[in-house]
Amino acid sequence: MNMPEAAPQTALNIERLSPTIGAVVRDVDLREPLTADLQAAIYLALLESKVIFFRDQDLTTEQHLAFARAFGELEVHPFANSKPGYPEVLAITHNRESRGRENNWHSDVTWRLEPSLGSVLRALEVPEVGGDTLFSDMEAAYEGLDEALKTKLEGMTARHDFAHFRRRFRDDPEGLAKMERLYPNPHHPVVRVHPDTGRRSLYVNIGFTQEIDGMDKTESDELLRYLYRQASIPEYQCRFKWRENSIAFWDNRSCQHYAASDYWPQVRRMERVTIKGDRPVG
Repeated sequence: MNMPEAAPQTALNIERLSPTIGAVVRDVDLREPLTADLQAAIYLALLESKVIFFRDQDLTTEQHLAFARAFGELEVHPFANSKPGYPEVLAITHNRESRGRENNWHSDVTWRLEPSLGSVLRALEVPEVGGDTLFSDMEAAYEGLDEALKTKLEGMTARHDFAHFRRRFRDDPEGLAKMERLYPNPHHPVVRVHPDTGRRSLYVNIGFTQEIDGMDKTESDELLRYLYRQASIPEYQCRFKWRENSIAFWDNRSCQHYAASDYWPQVRRMERVTIKGDRPVG
């Protein structure tokens, strides 16, 4: 996805949720095909706010897919459960038998050589209370570092791995070996440059980053713990309360997210469609 060559003429009705991250886009019906101008306006809002939200979007699966495809080719998650008949749609359901496990700060699929551009997540059924998703602005997190640390991080890379998905292969070494061939550990810059805006962001996360290349393990662990903690600073965050048919569209290149698992044993049922990205550069 590239920046539009000219500013779109469509003016969106936007409510900002924080100074740097998060905005609710109103008066847009995502059931309708996007015009080129509206698509460009939505993408610019995404770049500016890192995550944008839409309310009252009673979409079919086909409409959900069509909206996401307007921003790029879709990817299939090799480890997550998909909706029957729709391999690009992740079916994410938590209830009494399945507690939520997405309650850590992370950027999606950084174990891919080309991690995702972003995701479009739709709420089908939500708890009466709880189950919010928090988003953290990793561009602001980078800007908040002192200059000496910014200088130290220049040129650093780190290894990423599909870490917690490995438990699925405890009794399947051949299956694990196949996945390791398909998804060999990539080494991404610790500070990523956004391909469309040129802005810098922290690009390490507790879910998938393993260690900083060429650094003593103790020093690497200490530095990564410090960098991970930046996502937890409230000044860099927004929080979204879900309602049925709400949608979040986030830029996976510039923010991290955390799904609060505070609603058990209530039901939280979501569907996610993910857009392919590019190889991160520093």
